[in-house]
Amino acid sequence: MSKNRSLIMAMSVLILGACAKTDNNKLIVGMELAYPPFETKDIDGNPYGVSVDIAYALGEYLGKEVVIENTGWSGLIPALQTKKVDLIISSMGITEDRKKQVAFSEPYSKASIAMLVSAKSDVLSVEDLNQKGRVVAVKQGTVPFLYAHRDLTNATINSFTSESAAVTEVIQGKADAMLYDQLTIYKNWQSNPDTTRMVAIKLADEDIDFWGIGINKNNTNLITNVNAFLKEFKEKNGYEPIIEKHLKKEKILFDEYGFDFFF
Repeated sequence: MSKNRSLIMAMSVLILGACAKTDNNKLIVGMELAYPPFETKDIDGNPYGVSVDIAYALGEYLGKEVVIENTGWSGLIPALQTKKVDLIISSMGITEDRKKQVAFSEPYSKASIAMLVSAKSDVLSVEDLNQKGRVVAVKQGTVPFLYAHRDLTNATINSFTSESAAVTEVIQGKADAMLYDQLTIYKNWQSNPDTTRMVAIKLADEDIDFWGIGINKNNTNLITNVNAFLKEFKEKNGYEPIIEKHLKKEKILFDEYGFDFFF
């Protein structure tokens, strides 16, 4: 009986050890595949985009197999905290509130905010928007959401769980404007030229949305390795082929409009 129990225990240790080794060889990356061209799916439903390529490059650097976990935006940080994912690469802005919950790498990208304005509204600037009676649509949990609640205190702020819902409010004239990053605003303006227009917002440096890779605070080794990867990746011009592949037209557009580019 004792010998059998010892054998079972030994087998259990071997099985657990094998599982730990397998997991250790994988890098589980959480991202919401709903923000092209950064995080999306190809025609076959596979993860595709800027962040996906960065994730695979990081996996190669670390010698790990990358597994992308498509996770709803609100579930990304909880998934990291409960160790369901090893890190987050999902165009996530580095904010003080998020830093209380997770650690971030050094910034690897940035985005500014613009307004998608309803054709029915006479708003010409962010100052026009910060008035009583104005209605602003934002996606819940984003940097524009935080910006609107802090700086547009005279307006009514309506929050939505999806980008498309906020855009619809503007198209239908239920909101004066939607706040989001410049790329998303431009794309929605192109898709709805008769019902919307785009207005830029001049931001202070502290209001620019710097993106970082989210990492569990206890995983100090991974934090160090991710920062080392980002430094080397930039020095070796690793972003250039990614820009050429996913953001070539956008780079031309941003230069034309005088917007800061992502990298």
